[in-house]
Amino acid sequence: MKRAIRLRKPGQFLRARREGRKWDTPLFTLQAVINRRRTTRCGFVVSKRIGIAVIRNRAKRRLREAVRLLYGQIAPGWDLVFIVRSPLVAEADFEQLSASVIQALQRAGVWRDSSPPDKH
Repeated sequence: MKRAIRLRKPGQFLRARREGRKWDTPLFTLQAVINRRRTTRCGFVVSKRIGIAVIRNRAKRRLREAVRLLYGQIAPGWDLVFIVRSPLVAEADFEQLSASVIQALQRAGVWRDSSPPDKH
């Protein structure tokens, strides 16, 4: 994902945690808060409880790629934090992971059905 659409600073993650709402899926938790920008920014968190670094990094990469492919259909003006809750993210079928991301975004009310996905 491009740097401009990623959350990078700890304060940005904390703001989403304090002020945002949260939606749980079996694989991850989504926290969303409105921002004052024209773009949606995404952040990804994986706890050490998930496993060794190789598994944590693989889970984060796969979730980041699923969100990147769907980014064009996410409504602008949000800060989204995806928190991996299961080591199954690293091994789950990619279509299942993408479907879970779409479901969470729809529940959060940030999903747009009108446009085709934009590849970044």
